[in-house]
Amino acid sequence: MKLDRSEITGQPTPSVAPLSNLSTVLPMSPEGSTQPPKRSSHQPTRFNRDLSWQVATNLLVSFKYAATGISYAFQTQRNFRIHVVIGSVAIALGIFLQVGFVEISIITLTIGAVLTMELLNTALESVVDLTVQQSYHELAKIAKDCAAGAVLISAIVAIAVAGCLLLPPLFTWVQSIL
Repeated sequence: MKLDRSEITGQPTPSVAPLSNLSTVLPMSPEGSTQPPKRSSHQPTRFNRDLSWQVATNLLVSFKYAATGISYAFQTQRNFRIHVVIGSVAIALGIFLQVGFVEISIITLTIGAVLTMELLNTALESVVDLTVQQSYHELAKIAKDCAAGAVLISAIVAIAVAGCLLLPPLFTWVQSIL
């Protein structure tokens, strides 16, 4: 049996425009009017971003913000630095062992997935900390633990992938020097 939101909360369910009618949904102006914004023929449509903290004015600025985030994670997150070092060692080992381009690409992709998960974990933890501040909340703990679990799973998979691709050539190299 499917329950309606109004049956659970006692509040009316907000109406949602069907997908076919999205073109008829008009943005609300600050005064509450639903009149479409006036456009001149030579200016692109601008969206209201008054609530945004900072908006990238161009693509270069967007890359700068991304680099700032990566730099922040590298400077403040011990695990991010560990992943960068281990990933660099794995790529260097693959190059040293002269594994194929495809194998190096797969190792690089898995390292990228781990670093991406670590960045998302850092972002999620920051947002949760901002929300709950100095208080404890069980849902905040669950969110942080799940994000950390996602990083752990991606790291285990990356180790398995690197092991499958690097251990056979490494054993061959060790046997050749003995």
